[in-house]
Amino acid sequence: MKKKILIVDDEPNIVMTLEYTFKKQDFEVYIARDGSEALHILESNLPDIVLLDIMMPGVDGYQTLKYIKEQDSLKNTKVVFLTAKNKASDIEKGLKLGADKYLTKPFSVKKIVSEVLELLN
Repeated sequence: MKKKILIVDDEPNIVMTLEYTFKKQDFEVYIARDGSEALHILESNLPDIVLLDIMMPGVDGYQTLKYIKEQDSLKNTKVVFLTAKNKASDIEKGLKLGADKYLTKPFSVKKIVSEVLELLN
């Protein structure tokens, strides 16, 4: 059965790159351009993992993570922050809120794939 990934980011180039990469890895890929779109997708889909930007218009990544953690149906969903916020305090906050991993931009696609696969095994 295909693994499902939700990519939540407001930068089109990042979304296109990650979507292409994970489809090649045989993932079922869902895309959200911001947190509110992600929440809508999560109402009817249960991804195995969410790649989540923090700084987005409207509902940000922190609020989206909080929603995921509050849902019983999503308790097995892994969350990876993928963000330009790279201060130690940002990383600490993200992990404290319940993110499984915290990766910073710019990023290596190869590293993202290996981190995701490691979390899902």
